[in-house]
This record gives sequence, structure tokens and C-alpha cells, in this order.
Amino acid sequence: MPDMLVNLLKIEPVEPLIAKLREEGVVIRRVNSFESSRIDAFIRGNCGDGWADEAQFGLKSHPVTLFVALLDGQPIGFAVYESTRRNFFGPTAVLEEHRGRGIGKALLLACLWGMREMGYAYGIIGGAGPKNYYAKTVGATIIPDSDPGIYVDRLR
Repeated sequence: MPDMLVNLLKIEPVEPLIAKLREEGVVIRRVNSFESSRIDAFIRGNCGDGWADEAQFGLKSHPVTLFVALLDGQPIGFAVYESTRRNFFGPTAVLEEHRGRGIGKALLLACLWGMREMGYAYGIIGGAGPKNYYAKTVGATIIPDSDPGIYVDRLR
């Protein structure tokens, strides 16, 4: 999967979407360090060890670069940036039964705004799976010759 480039200077505000989701009972926020075991178990159980390992680095950053979506205090999605490489977004996931409500978009935008606040003008979506989604949602474009990108010569 190729990497994609996002112009962080042109992303839409995330606050209105976060407020709308909160009215529906979904909370989008940064993970607290004291929640690391719970979020690790959620990611590991739903997405596998690799994604959980990547996400753990987001808890070691200041500010934390790992966001969570909560419904009734339970995680239903997550997104992280600046974990595997500087200026990289991902991984991210929302439980299938909660997709289509804007939760993934809110997590994505929260992370991209976090990257913008760090001073980046452009961000990289590493190993982008749903390319059309990223293109439509944040105007991301494929970076030529970026496949397989950083995910080569992996431990087995």
C-alpha cells in the first residue's frame, strides 16, 4: 500500500465534528497514560500485535499522540500519529458496527490537527489502505514510489 500526502494547511476544523459526536454519546479525546493497558488490549484484540505496538509509541509522546473514540466509556476506535515515523499518521481503526458515523473522520482530523500544531505543513498517511477515503476526506494524494514504504524487511 502506498503512502499518501496531506496538505495540513487545508484540513477542515475538527471541533464541530467532535461536538456532534459528543451529542450522540461518542467521546473523541487523547488517551491518558493510566489507560495504556486498556487501550493496548483493545487494539491488540481488534487489530493485532503490530498495530498495538505502533500505537504504544503514541503514549510515550508529549503530548500523547494516540486518540481514542469512546462510547459509554468503552473504546470503539483509535488513531495515532508520530508513532512509527515522524510526521506519519496511522494506524487507525473503528469497530465495524460503529463505522459510517463520522468517528473515523474525527479521529483522522484530530490527529492531523495535532500534526499541524507540531508545525508540520504536510502530513504522511503511512501505508494508506482506503486510498479513496483519504483522498475524499482530506484531499490526500498518493506519493509516487512509496509502496512498500517503511513496512519492509519486517520481523516474522
